[in-house]
Amino acid sequence: MTIQQQPELADLSSHESAHSGYRDTLTRLIRGDLDFHDDNSLYSSHNFHPFPAKFPPQLPRLFIEQLTKPNDVVLDPMMGSGTTVLEAYLAGRRAIGLDIDPLAITISNVKTTPYDKNELIELTKVIVAKARESVGHRRTELESALQSGFDAPTRRFLDTWFPKDTQLELLALIQETERETDHSTRSFFELAFSGVIITKSGGVSYALDLAHTRPHRAKLVLDMSGRVLLGHRALGVASSERDRLLTKTIRSAIEEFERRVFNNLKGVLDRSSGFPKPYVTFGDARSLSLDENSVDLIVTSPPYASNAIDYMRAHKFALVWMGYSIAELSERRREYIGSEVIQGADLVDFPSRTTAVIEDISVVDARKGLVLRHYYSEMALVLREMLRVLKPGKAAIVVVGSSLMRGRDTQTGDCLAEIGARLGLDVVAVGTRSLDRNRRMLPAGHRVDPSSQIQQRMHKEQVIAFCKPAQRS
Repeated sequence: MTIQQQPELADLSSHESAHSGYRDTLTRLIRGDLDFHDDNSLYSSHNFHPFPAKFPPQLPRLFIEQLTKPNDVVLDPMMGSGTTVLEAYLAGRRAIGLDIDPLAITISNVKTTPYDKNELIELTKVIVAKARESVGHRRTELESALQSGFDAPTRRFLDTWFPKDTQLELLALIQETERETDHSTRSFFELAFSGVIITKSGGVSYALDLAHTRPHRAKLVLDMSGRVLLGHRALGVASSERDRLLTKTIRSAIEEFERRVFNNLKGVLDRSSGFPKPYVTFGDARSLSLDENSVDLIVTSPPYASNAIDYMRAHKFALVWMGYSIAELSERRREYIGSEVIQGADLVDFPSRTTAVIEDISVVDARKGLVLRHYYSEMALVLREMLRVLKPGKAAIVVVGSSLMRGRDTQTGDCLAEIGARLGLDVVAVGTRSLDRNRRMLPAGHRVDPSSQIQQRMHKEQVIAFCKPAQRS
């Protein structure tokens, strides 16, 4: 018995030592500099398309390189713009990215797909030439398609947010793009098309900014010749600095599409990379279609509570041109984690701190309190799924920002750490990173009030290092 036990004891000791070293590394990473303000985040295909509240690619890369090895499985169950997925792919890991937002899936798929640049250049020339021909010589046909191709609510949405000439150009572009029979190639052009509409500045809609804020119509909109498309011009100039900030000029959608394509071509991945293609698809983080104990690392950033960042408000500006109706997109929005729809909520009992936060907000606004309770209920499902799919001893990195409800801090990071611990995840460490206000939108103003602790919290986010307990022999 003694001779047989010694190797087992040695193996157990070695296993525990390795696990301790893994946690030490994880703790060191979390307590290090996680800001990355001075680093270039626009390399490779990371700049293909705007997306609100992206974390810098250096953040997931740090944990992927330090905590995994080639061919390990890296998961982002709420992948958004696919930052984690792309970094895992570039590092030679097997990446899995899931999301319920259709535009997020397109973005992530295109960013991680190798293309033949020369082929894309030739196809771009064809699409642009045919779109221009349609606008110039088939205008009546395009106008008829605009009227018949959308239901009444979607038609009203288009008329509210897009000039008529721009609608014709966009329709001509999407018609030519949809003629492409190869799915991945068509997705590349759809993403460039979407990027023409959803931009931080400029763009081809009446919206001032669709990349970082909820859409607001410009006060004065001009075409390239200076003709007024929306609003009115007073004495030929904007009457105040604020008016100038609320003024925009609409550019040609076809020219902007061509410019966007050639900009994206600079970051297209090389066909000869040889890395395993990521698995990117529709998936709900609350119910993952993955095997138990199958993932080596999770790096993800959950949505804010109460739609503090409302992705669909901006995404629908592009998705309506890709066959989605306004009604369908509104229904999808109800399914997002963090929405204010509480029908059918799976409300659970929470640990003390989370309960106190919910009750604090409920005193001010009972419905908002219920919305927050629903959010933490859904995030409990997400954390439970993370625990299930992680391999024993492996980590889940959750990057989360807090938000305000009726002026009260939701304390999201602290509450999620507490909920994860209740579910059986070990909270190894919690780090804090300050946000670069020029790169990332938050549910708080750019001006920090140094006397306000809540305001200070809104300009930071927490990085929670969970670990699945190791199995013992």
